[in-house]
Amino acid sequence: MSPFEHIKVEPLTPTIGATVSGVDLSQLDDATFDEIHAAWMQHLVLFFRDQKLTPDAHLAFGRRLGPLHIHPAAPYANDNPELMVIHTDKDSFRNNCSGWHSDVSADEEPPMASVLHLHRVPSQGSDTLFASMYAAYEALSETMKAFLGDLTAEHVSNYAGTYGDHKPQREFPHATHPVIRTHPVTGRKALFVNRGFTRRINGLAPKESTALLDFLFDHAASPAFQCRFQWEANSVAMWDNRCTQHLAIWDYFPETRSGLRVTVTGDRPT
Repeated sequence: MSPFEHIKVEPLTPTIGATVSGVDLSQLDDATFDEIHAAWMQHLVLFFRDQKLTPDAHLAFGRRLGPLHIHPAAPYANDNPELMVIHTDKDSFRNNCSGWHSDVSADEEPPMASVLHLHRVPSQGSDTLFASMYAAYEALSETMKAFLGDLTAEHVSNYAGTYGDHKPQREFPHATHPVIRTHPVTGRKALFVNRGFTRRINGLAPKESTALLDFLFDHAASPAFQCRFQWEANSVAMWDNRCTQHLAIWDYFPETRSGLRVTVTGDRPT
């Protein structure tokens, strides 16, 4: 029997990911929102089809999760830096989210959530992969867990030239975070290093840090920890940056993939 009364939840894998149906994200009562949040905590990333959200409704949904985050450098829509533009076409020289990462983990308080609404998708391709960092942590040996538990790592961002002529919103952040963080809601432990932002592990010699990070990056990208989402126009994905990483595949050149992302401010990892 389903624990949910207002939504239908279909897991993609036992580890991560679920599609949610029977809901309009622009018209949520408190009971339905609470069920979405509970499903999100259980499945880490949720997917919704046929969501014709206006920018204002998109922002309103994000604000129900918490205060909105402003990306350091990405272009935005409607003169609102809380409304990040995600766009790749035949003239693009790079793809958003092209490597495994957790969004802006170099912030002192990295985002807790990201909510992406794609308005236009290619005729084929453009899937996004998501990986559970709970599963990545739990698959480590007890000896490795104990070793990593006391370590911290430096996260550094550098968006210079990434978004063309768009002027950055603020200075590029950098921060020190624990290698293993505890989720503030679920209490579960998750691996918190990623190839996109983590540069070195404190207290180790450079070669030791590089070797350990390379191992952890490869480990985190194991297919055993992943789900894969095939986008359609007006699909929405919401993911928990505190316990997941993601990678968007650019296999659709020269077609266009375009939408908007709202991101929610998190807390300092502990």
